[in-house]
Amino acid sequence: MPQTPPFAAMFDSSGYNRNLYLSKEDNCGGLYYHDNNLISGSLEALIQHLVPNVDYYPDRTYIFTFLLSSRLFMHPYELMAKVCHLCIEQQRLIEPGADKTRIRKIAPKILQLLTEWTETFPYDFRDERMMRNLKELAQRITSGDEMYRKNVQQIIQALIRKLASLSQYEEVLAKINATATDRLTVLKTKPQSIQRDILTVCNDPYTLAQQLTRIELERLNYIGPEEFVQAFVQKDPLDNDKSCYGNPKKTRNLEAYVEWFNRLSYLVATEICMPVKKKHRARMIEYFIDVARECFNIGNFNSLMAIISGMNMSPVSRLKKTWAKVKTAKFDILEHQMDPSSNFYNYRTALRGAAQRSLTAHSSREKIVIPFFSLLIKDIYFLNEGCSNRLPNGHVNFEKFWELAKQVSEFMTWKQVECPFERDRKILQYLLTIPVFSEDALYLASYESEGPENHIEKDRWKTLRSTLLGRV
Repeated sequence: MPQTPPFAAMFDSSGYNRNLYLSKEDNCGGLYYHDNNLISGSLEALIQHLVPNVDYYPDRTYIFTFLLSSRLFMHPYELMAKVCHLCIEQQRLIEPGADKTRIRKIAPKILQLLTEWTETFPYDFRDERMMRNLKELAQRITSGDEMYRKNVQQIIQALIRKLASLSQYEEVLAKINATATDRLTVLKTKPQSIQRDILTVCNDPYTLAQQLTRIELERLNYIGPEEFVQAFVQKDPLDNDKSCYGNPKKTRNLEAYVEWFNRLSYLVATEICMPVKKKHRARMIEYFIDVARECFNIGNFNSLMAIISGMNMSPVSRLKKTWAKVKTAKFDILEHQMDPSSNFYNYRTALRGAAQRSLTAHSSREKIVIPFFSLLIKDIYFLNEGCSNRLPNGHVNFEKFWELAKQVSEFMTWKQVECPFERDRKILQYLLTIPVFSEDALYLASYESEGPENHIEKDRWKTLRSTLLGRV
């Protein structure tokens, strides 16, 4: 089977592909072009444009863009059923004595389309209806030809491996979540079991940054590109007012990744607020500043931002006596890099630099680009909100979806980077499962370390002592 090329090669700088294949049918078949770029079309015409025939195979940028965005208008299984129907009808595969020569001409193209769909959007096939259609179409193509039968087996086996790997990942996530309790509860019940801190597990900032990057890349890898679109699915105005994605939104891996960011922020705040001695807290702050700097150098902007947001939490930032002992010059530089003003201008400049480095990289180490994920989601959200999915004439606004696909395809390139750092089980286990303080417990620890400064803080401290410690 032909190999699908890397995502980086798919879109040019403007977000459009300049070489969209224009067949005669497209000019009068409900698709509209401007400067050789497809800008709109009826949903039926766009589906037709996805289906290969003997003389035509859709451009790969089109396949990715349409499969990504079509779920705003119909369920993937409905699209798959239509594609199968068109393939079978148009190529007359339904006839018992279907022309073998004709099948040989069209089969590789249909198989290639199925390969691209199963490789890029494997999670669509967790739906039994998708699998049924896939197998039915494959059966039509392979009848009587051993070579195609092998190709189909390869497609289905690769798909089943991906789905099995996803199920395992989800089981691991569930176990991790089950063990992540509040540290204060553990401290009260088994104080001796939790005396260690991050420095007893890993005192080298560089190593910790590498292990954080391992977690980031693993979790990124399981996010399907469709999750970015499914997060924003609403009603399609031409769909009789019923939701076009009735199932619960399939965005679990995206949500798990956001949860990881929050966990890391709280872990950093917990590690800083826990030590009783001021010099230990100051040392912990300096340690995390060094870890954040290493994350920046690696290109891991998500961990970098999680660490900075952990340090900026009120229970940490109010520890003025502790911060007075910290050399903050390095922290100021990092904060400047992630400054939200001018729509995160400094961060976006650094991200572009990392993305450029990644394109010309010779090693996995230089290819790493882990974006600040919440901002990436926000950008995609505003792109989605800023333009309508349909034009006034009812056509699909394909210009919008080129732009959406361009942003998501860049993410797809980054998520496929293999982690060059060796796994350290002990450090990873600590980062993923050690209990962290809740927000209230963080405030209590902060007040216990450096007393309240005003009446509001004093009242809060009293309330927290009585509710969390059972003391007045």
